Amino acid sequence: MKALWILILSLLTVVIAGQHPTSTLQVGDFAPDFHGLDQTGDLVNLRESLKNGPVVLIFFRGSWCPYCNKHLSKFQDSLDYVLDKGASVIAVSPQIPEYNQKTINRTGATFSVIHDKGYRIMDAYHVSFAIDEETLKQYHRSGKHVERANANEDYILPVPATFIIGEDRMIRYIQYDPDYKNRSTVVEVLRNL
Repeated sequence: MKALWILILSLLTVVIAGQHPTSTLQVGDFAPDFHGLDQTGDLVNLRESLKNGPVVLIFFRGSWCPYCNKHLSKFQDSLDYVLDKGASVIAVSPQIPEYNQKTINRTGATFSVIHDKGYRIMDAYHVSFAIDEETLKQYHRSGKHVERANANEDYILPVPATFIIGEDRMIRYIQYDPDYKNRSTVVEVLRNL
């Protein structure tokens, strides 16, 4: 009987892990370089951004996510504190530029917001996952259409995560939680800059 319970728990762990990735990047790891176009059409490159100081890299799901909008709003409201530490903020989402603009309108974000075309950045940081069918049905019932925001039917989202990357491209801080309600705080980020 005990062996059966161990087997069931092991299978359950595999199923749960299959729904959301586990970030394999750790504090002290070398951050993958990336580039993408922001809301102004400027090419944002991590390596170039780090020449001006550390980067706070935030992965968010989309304009349809109230938790994402609240999280980005808090960083915008406290942006001067981040800038005073010599850092910049870059936010990354799989949604297309039109929907990133909706996020900017809702949050007042003045930092770079990048459309992650093809999930290159999300994959490099090990935060992308496919939405399961039941969650997708719940989203549709509540009027959230990821396929419109992302302009495809891949149903890929990032686990909301925040990375602080030092000028040496070393990761100094990671907040990563498959529970989309749990996010980094400005205080935690400022403490780790």
